[in-house]
Amino acid sequence: MDTDIQTHGGPRFAGDDRVLPFEVDGLDARGRAVQLGPMIDAILSRHDYPEPVARLLAEAIALTVLLGTSLKFQGKLIVQTKGDGPVDMLVADFSTPGNVRAYARYDADRLAGAQAAGLTGSAELLGRGVLAFTIDQGEYMQRYQGIVEMNGDTLEAMAETYFRQSEQIPTIVRLAVAELIDRDADGKPRHSWRAGGIVVQFLPQAPERMRGPDLPGGDAPEGHDDGLHDDDDSWAEAKALVSTVQPGELTDPEVGAERLLYRLFHERGAKIYPPVPVLDKCSCSRERLGEVLRGFSAEEIRNSVEDGAITVQCEFCSTAYRFDPSEFGA
Repeated sequence: MDTDIQTHGGPRFAGDDRVLPFEVDGLDARGRAVQLGPMIDAILSRHDYPEPVARLLAEAIALTVLLGTSLKFQGKLIVQTKGDGPVDMLVADFSTPGNVRAYARYDADRLAGAQAAGLTGSAELLGRGVLAFTIDQGEYMQRYQGIVEMNGDTLEAMAETYFRQSEQIPTIVRLAVAELIDRDADGKPRHSWRAGGIVVQFLPQAPERMRGPDLPGGDAPEGHDDGLHDDDDSWAEAKALVSTVQPGELTDPEVGAERLLYRLFHERGAKIYPPVPVLDKCSCSRERLGEVLRGFSAEEIRNSVEDGAITVQCEFCSTAYRFDPSEFGA
């Protein structure tokens, strides 16, 4: 075992679709790193989004799993953008312990025009609007929502703005997406998506455990000072180190999260904790959708009938559910 990377239980290597918590005591920093493979590929391939839309949604998913796996209670984290650009909405939904679903909404004509004009940056595609982080702790608990304007050229910059303005926690985020093209056993071209990310936060006097964003359920140390510390030498060093991360290091299957953390923090020493698996799993069901339809009026039910049936398709997983109108008294 590397003397500068200490493991605390669990497997030595996290691998794909597992979020790896870590801490660097020498820099008062806590964070999480992830590489997403089959999970992200399944979500994006299911919808067959245009390439710019797929990249944006993949970044949103990576950000959501990095933050969602820090929840200390049974609940849900929803990261959502809403703007006036060609991609007017991104939604990534994380439900504990590790279920992920996501979808994007876009205007095909406006997107084609933006691509033709070379306007495919995150800010150009999302436009003006807001980035929202919503915590849902269940039916009997009040929701928490933090909202910030989408100021920044990238989704990671927008997230950093959120933590700086709304949570007042110095945070650095790096996200990356890659398209891999190889060949299958028959020599035919094969396409797949990958994504990765790392989030590091500055938490002076934090206990020896991971601490996520300062949302309900977080575990900030008692007496923790939430003031900004951008001029602190330790935080300046942590930012400088994480800023050296290249996109390929976050998505390359040959560069695991542990290897990246060793490169970044071996001089300071990093502790890594058991990885948290994340799954492509939607929460939709025939029963839930049936309950929604039972709340429709008779006229709404009649207007929903097509070819003798009511068909409802989940926006997240694209599963289609077919209902007989007679189930609802029509």
